[in-house]
This record gives sequence, structure tokens and C-alpha cells, in this order.
Amino acid sequence: MRLKNFTLVFGSQLFKAFSDESRVRILFLLHYYPELCISDLEHILDFTQTKTSRHLTYLKNSGLVGSRKQDQWVFYQIKDEVKDFVSQIFKYLHRDLVLKKDLDISKVLESNREFAIHKIHGKHLLV
Repeated sequence: MRLKNFTLVFGSQLFKAFSDESRVRILFLLHYYPELCISDLEHILDFTQTKTSRHLTYLKNSGLVGSRKQDQWVFYQIKDEVKDFVSQIFKYLHRDLVLKKDLDISKVLESNREFAIHKIHGKHLLV
């Protein structure tokens, strides 16, 4: 389901969610990746667990972010109904240096994780 129109109240919640740099950075990463857990966001953004949690709670309450729980992990994602809206905003912000740096860090962490998984399973990576 996609968001086709929204009320003034919902619209103001969305714009308030985008009014904070930390929340925009979180949303940008969630826009790029299908879902992330809180520890991924903490490492990429160099935020404390408390700060990350507080902003994720705000984003959930504003209707932008949803979550799913798997064992002890909680994974966050942008809700389907607002993905188009969020994508439109990030079309204008995709060249921002802070957001690009966050994405670069996430790619390094992702490649390190992939390397560790291959090492655990005894597979050799071709470099």
C-alpha cells in the first residue's frame, strides 16, 4: 500500500521527523538498506544506543518506520506506504557529504561482515 494523500496532522508529523539531522541520517540508511538493526545504525552513525533508540522511537511514532522482531534482534525499515515520499526527499539530498560518508561507512562495515562470515565458514574470498 502506498500513501496517496495525507492529512495536515500526518504531514506535519512527517516534516517534523525530517527536521532533525540525526533522524534524516537514520532514514537515509533505512532508505538505502531494506532493514537495519539498532547496532548497525549505532556503528555507522557513531551514536549511542540511547540516542539511536530515541530517534527510532520518534520515527516509529511519526509513521515513517516500522519494525520486526527476530529472536533478540529488532530490525527497522521504512514503511511501504511512505517509501515513495521518502525516496522523493532523498532525490534532493543524495549528494550531501554527511549522508555520503554514512553510506561509505556502512559499505565498509558490510564488507567486513561479509569477510567475517566467509572466514567463519572456511571459505576463501577472491580479491
